[in-house]
This record gives sequence, C-alpha cells and structure tokens, in this order.
Amino acid sequence: MRMLCEMCGKDTGELSLVKIEGAELHLCSSCAKFGTTVHAPATAGGAAPGTSGGSARSPRRPPAQEKDVFAEMPPMELLSEWPQRIRKARESMGLSQDQFGTLLSEKSSVIHKLESGSIVPSDALVRKIERTLKIRIHSQPETS
Repeated sequence: MRMLCEMCGKDTGELSLVKIEGAELHLCSSCAKFGTTVHAPATAGGAAPGTSGGSARSPRRPPAQEKDVFAEMPPMELLSEWPQRIRKARESMGLSQDQFGTLLSEKSSVIHKLESGSIVPSDALVRKIERTLKIRIHSQPETS
C-alpha cells in the first residue's frame, strides 16, 4: 500500500497525523517536525490507533455555496404610469432622448422604447433612471 506525505508527496511506509495551523495532515517524519503530532505514525501494514486503515488523506469539506442576496430582495413593481413619468421628468429637465441616453449610458432607441412602454427596464436601469431624473417609477410590493 502506498502512503504519500500530504506536504511533500514523498512515498513512505510511515505517516503521522500532524496538526499545522489548524489543519490535520498525514506527514512523513521529515515534514512532521513543522507541526504537532496528533496520532502516532501509521505504517503501511496497519493503521495507527484512532485512524482507519483506508486513505492516508484527511476528509475535505465541500466548497461553501455562494449566497444569492438578490433572491432575498423583493422584486420591484413598476408603477402603471412609469413611461409617462420618465418622459415628463426628462422633458422638464430639458433633455433630449439622446442626451438622457448618454447620461444613462444607453442608446437613444432604448430611451424611446422605455418612454413608449414597449420594453421594461431592468432593476439596475430603474435605479439609474430614478437617480438621474430624481423621480420614483417603482414601488415595493406589499408584504403578506
């Protein structure tokens, strides 16, 4: 049975379970001096007390799952008159569709489609529009 040191990779007949900076590793005698021995050496013929005779590797935890913070946020609900609010606010600021599109880093055709209501803005675009025009075009849904 091959027994490999988890630090240097050396094939050896004897490994010790050693704790280094909180991690427990199966190490050869040369590498074991870098930590604190937890269990006596395991030999190729048998396992050390308190260890299984199986793998020389310590069990690994599965990677942590990323938390989707946007899934916890309630979705934005647009007000029914949101296209008219955008157009009126843009015109009251004296901006053309081209100028407003430039401020939002959007094409003027997107502004035209927004004001006609033929496309629905993403949540990020809603926030940019509200911040730029200083208006509200969405409301938070009521919680049940």
